[in-house]
Amino acid sequence: MTAPDSRRVRRSRTAGIVSRGLAALVDALVLALVALVVQVGAGCARLMVVGPPFQMPDVPNWVAGPVGWGFAVCYLGGSWAVVGATPGARLMGVRVTDRAGRRLRTVRALVRAALSVSFPLGLLWIPFSRRRAALQDLVVRSTVSYDRGYE
Repeated sequence: MTAPDSRRVRRSRTAGIVSRGLAALVDALVLALVALVVQVGAGCARLMVVGPPFQMPDVPNWVAGPVGWGFAVCYLGGSWAVVGATPGARLMGVRVTDRAGRRLRTVRALVRAALSVSFPLGLLWIPFSRRRAALQDLVVRSTVSYDRGYE
């Protein structure tokens, strides 16, 4: 019996729209929870400095939108570059890699994240794609597959 080649990447089935959509939903909930915690924390800080009554900060949309977009891109891109999966993807058992099965490099992960946050409906291309790829996967040449022992 020969020793298995450690350089070989185990291939797995490409994840479909349901798994990826649920992973995206979990990640959106995580981001919303983080935003709520930040707002409550800012309200508590204001309460300690100014005094009663407790008041949540009123952040204008022209500030909240770009800051939220940037945070979401960093959250997704950083997760894909460092671990290969976001918490939502881990929960659903999927991983984002390049086509060779390796983790995405930082720039590609951030570009994919920016496209995913800016055009979330790109997931709707999955049922029509032969390789079950979303539009952002086609642009950055990535794949999302079920995690089966990647190193």
